[in-house]
Amino acid sequence: MEELRATERTRIRRMPKRGSYDRALINSIIDQALFCHVGFVHEGTPFVIPTLHVRVGDRIYVHGSAASRMLRTAAGGVPMCVTVTHIDGIVLARSAFHHSVNYRSAVILGVAEEVVGDAEKNRVLEALVNHVVPGRWSEARPPHPKELAATSVLGLPITEASAKVRPGGPVDDEEDYALPVWAGNIPIRLTAGAPIPDERLGPGVAISPSVAGYRLPGERGDRNGTSG
Repeated sequence: MEELRATERTRIRRMPKRGSYDRALINSIIDQALFCHVGFVHEGTPFVIPTLHVRVGDRIYVHGSAASRMLRTAAGGVPMCVTVTHIDGIVLARSAFHHSVNYRSAVILGVAEEVVGDAEKNRVLEALVNHVVPGRWSEARPPHPKELAATSVLGLPITEASAKVRPGGPVDDEEDYALPVWAGNIPIRLTAGAPIPDERLGPGVAISPSVAGYRLPGERGDRNGTSG
């Protein structure tokens, strides 16, 4: 088990027993999520942007338009904060104060580096597409050079990071356990619906293998197309 070094910025201070710096746990939280939130400050104003991501080895990557404010700012060496969160359940206690949620979260801090070179950019984009829909990259047309030029990809090292996890049921005050109030938890699951074909789909085009029986990253038992 590899432990990342806790820093002043990543050290879990509230409920430290729920915190972890285990790289494998942090990686699993990242890998099982479909999207993340990227936080940064641009011209004195804080922004938090949701976006798709992928982990390859010890880096988390995000992408977008080369004209994106988020990517242009982050590529300029501005510190970033990337957060990934799963809500696994609603926790119902006997008192309103102790209601909570079960969750898994990871926070990654650092300065991102822009991916340059078409070969490396293609490699990361392939991993990203296959993280969202495993096997899809080989079914679709690859990007043209002009499309690659219009796309920015940033990689953030997973070196300053922490995880926090809350499992289980409610924790009530001892005197409240005798109250005649139902307590427990309601599990939450994110799942995909049935595929809906595009209205301009050509006649006789069968559903792609990557789409048939599609499952979200958190529902898969494999590595979701990522590596490392």
